Amino acid sequence: MTATAPAGELTSNAAYIELEDRVTAHNYSPLPVVVAQAEGVWVTDVEGNRYIDALSGYSALNFGHRHPDLVAAARDQLDRATLTSRAFFNDQLGPFCRDLAALVGKEAILPMNTGAEAVETAIKLVRKWGYQQKGVAADQAHIIVMDGNFHGRTTTIVSFSDDPDAHDDYGPYTPGFTSVPYGDLAAVEAAVTDNTVAVLVEPIQGEQGVQIPPESFLPGLRELCTERNVLMVADEIQSGLGRTGTTLACAYEGVEADVYTLGKALGGGIVPVSAVAADTDVMGVITPGTHGSTFGGNPLAAAVGHAVVKLLETGEHQRHAAELEGDFREQLEALQGQGVVGVRVRGLWAGVDIDPGLMTGKQACKLLAGKGVLAKDTHGSTIRLAPPLTITPTELRQITDALAAVLQEARQG
Repeated sequence: MTATAPAGELTSNAAYIELEDRVTAHNYSPLPVVVAQAEGVWVTDVEGNRYIDALSGYSALNFGHRHPDLVAAARDQLDRATLTSRAFFNDQLGPFCRDLAALVGKEAILPMNTGAEAVETAIKLVRKWGYQQKGVAADQAHIIVMDGNFHGRTTTIVSFSDDPDAHDDYGPYTPGFTSVPYGDLAAVEAAVTDNTVAVLVEPIQGEQGVQIPPESFLPGLRELCTERNVLMVADEIQSGLGRTGTTLACAYEGVEADVYTLGKALGGGIVPVSAVAADTDVMGVITPGTHGSTFGGNPLAAAVGHAVVKLLETGEHQRHAAELEGDFREQLEALQGQGVVGVRVRGLWAGVDIDPGLMTGKQACKLLAGKGVLAKDTHGSTIRLAPPLTITPTELRQITDALAAVLQEARQG
């Protein structure tokens, strides 16, 4: 695939980087790669250099770039209808919600657009459930969250973030949240009160560096929530829809949450699609006029989301991720002692801790880009690897071989 710049546009990475740096807000610090075309696991920059995408848009591209089934669904719907608003019915939303609900084992879907919107919606949902169903006194609803969490960047969500970059200087903050150490069931139990309506948890903390909780944590949390009449809310926006080798990361542990938030991969990397999934005894507190979204559930989004669900219904992508997990782990663990000091792998998702004395995670990602692999750092010396679920064993080996070469060159000075 050869990249060509649009007529009248710039022709070099440096020129595009200078332009973007000059005219956009500096809320990101991207690698110096300007993507012009993409297909499958590969992207090509404006100068024709090719890279394996080992980030997948933070799991938004679980099925790779421009998956033919998803592109076909979008193109077909573009010729029919794109937006009606929920003031009217459309012929795409019902089938999409029916099949998504069946896929994740719930009775009802509330469609939204972005992951943060899904989390905000879930917060509203569980609070209202607490007042109307559990009998919590007005304005006293309490939600337990986890240290190191990442659920989005709205003002309510950053109110309970402990990341200073996400949190600081955005107050006053929304009350009603208590944060406890991730994976510490005793701390959750100690934090539960009669006003607790939910525990909000990522089954795996992606932004924190693919942190996997102790094996007993999610099953124990499920049991505790049931005992105390508290809703377990699983944020599966990054971890869900095949990434871990199961449809939902909770299923890896044999756990079913009361409420799921879904996003990223649900839009196939084409349009923003998110959703909250729950049974009707919870979702029923949402009534006409109490929540909404102009674009949520639009026909184009529903058509693409439905095509994503159909890809997952076969189980093919989940099986592929599960089958490659062992090789992925073995290849990364072989780098321990060679510049890697920690590895965590679940499905096709890995957190790799680089020896901070050797380089930072950002430096490692820049060097990986030089070897044709795009990845993302987090929290200093950790890099995250999350290639599309369509990746081949050979392409996966290219990622780990590139990392091995980067580490070897760094050790040799």
